Amino acid sequence: MLSLNLLATRQGRAVFDTWRAQARTRLRLLPRRQLYLVRELAPPRGNFPDFLNPAEASQGLAEGVQAIRSTSRRRLREEMNVLSATPAWLRPLADGEPSALESLGQALHRYFDAALTPCWSAVRAQIEADRAVRARDMLRGGVDALLSSLGPSLRWRPPVLETAYPFDRDLRLDGRGLLLVPSVFCWQTPITLTDPTLPPVLVYPVARTHHWWSPQRAGGETRMTLERLLGHGRAAVLRVLEDGCTTGEAARRAGVTAATASEHVRILREAELAASVRDRNTVLHVLTPLGLSLLRANRTGQVAGDRGPSSRPGRRTGHRTGN
Repeated sequence: MLSLNLLATRQGRAVFDTWRAQARTRLRLLPRRQLYLVRELAPPRGNFPDFLNPAEASQGLAEGVQAIRSTSRRRLREEMNVLSATPAWLRPLADGEPSALESLGQALHRYFDAALTPCWSAVRAQIEADRAVRARDMLRGGVDALLSSLGPSLRWRPPVLETAYPFDRDLRLDGRGLLLVPSVFCWQTPITLTDPTLPPVLVYPVARTHHWWSPQRAGGETRMTLERLLGHGRAAVLRVLEDGCTTGEAARRAGVTAATASEHVRILREAELAASVRDRNTVLHVLTPLGLSLLRANRTGQVAGDRGPSSRPGRRTGHRTGN
């Protein structure tokens, strides 16, 4: 939904324009009615329905889309009203007609395939890097350190988590947990669900640069880069990055010098097996989904003869989230 918001704007041009250009080219191949449908439901400004952000989506795209298809008629009717303008041709969806829900499911699948599948590995790499940073903050200083690290658009003033928004909105947890969701396509300010009775969710932007996404390299270049991974030292570094670590930590765990570890990490990034994110005055390295898949596929065997050590959505409103 947030990627749809960004497609219709010029926000974050340095960060998103390459992705926008590629996505728009592929989206032109979609049936026009399906493209209009998803665009109407996720406008660049204002509210969009909460049912488009089901909790089941954490299990995968198919599960999330199935949950959307199963939305009750009462909820559809209520939440479609949050749209500032609803064209008449959306009335069957608001009425919960099965054919309209089926069409929405197909449109979401096709949009994802066209706009997000080509960069999904990079998206997941950014998310995993952010999760590693937050986990280290949590281990270092508990919940206070975690919530204090979410800035600059979030300010932790115990017991209130504040965000900078055009107007105030209070979201009281009343003993409920707060689910933090990092997002590549959340731009500048966090968002939360419209309905305060739903489980509290806060979607916040991850730190990223204009290099966060790049087109797939040609197959020959990728194979050549992967061949460079062969060898004891690099495979050992691949393993120790599984839980996320700095260059110095990787060097100590893999038994190599800091300069050698840095070179291994650089090559792993070139092969799209690792990603790096800055955490204050240090840089944290983590495996991408591709790197994790390679590691897990070789978990019971060896990595090129290596015997190295083994380690292991939304409303754009102002709000104060109190605990």
